[in-house]
Amino acid sequence: MAIADDLKKTLTDPTPLYFAAGTADLAVQQAKKVPGLIEQLRAEAPARIEAVKNTDPKVVQEKAREAQEAVAAKFADVLTAIDPKKLGETAQDLALRGVGVAAEYAVRAKETYDKVAEHGEQAVRTWRGEVSEEIVEIAVAVEPKHEQVPAQEQAEGPAADASAEEKPAVRRNAARKNNVKKAAVVAGDES
Repeated sequence: MAIADDLKKTLTDPTPLYFAAGTADLAVQQAKKVPGLIEQLRAEAPARIEAVKNTDPKVVQEKAREAQEAVAAKFADVLTAIDPKKLGETAQDLALRGVGVAAEYAVRAKETYDKVAEHGEQAVRTWRGEVSEEIVEIAVAVEPKHEQVPAQEQAEGPAADASAEEKPAVRRNAARKNNVKKAAVVAGDES
């Protein structure tokens, strides 16, 4: 049963879908920046092209030759500094450091995955309009009780006030109990 439970948990976990939604939302946000970057490149292109045209090829060749000589000198220094006895110890040390770095990158990858999934969840809520519902719920929770007016009464106006007085409060509790009973029956059928 453990395998079935793990499989059920994996298939019902919405995190990968939220990750995909978050990735898509971030891609859209970045894509919106592209026209501005193109305009910036279009504005800067003439100055850069002119700078390249005015560059002396002999100066570029001389700088490349100097860089090549510097790299060759450093490489020769490294080769002469290698001690065969310490080479094995250094290789083992580098391997251990590599494992540590890999573990660190794995932790960072998981954190990034979680952040993108959280962003995706928020994006999905925004797409569904659930964010506005949460803001209303927070506002209702923060407001003092005497100032609270249910949303249904606000929408219906004075006619709703009169009908609300006629309906007993017990009816709401009965409906909740019926919903709880229905949920218990449904849950009992799944077992």
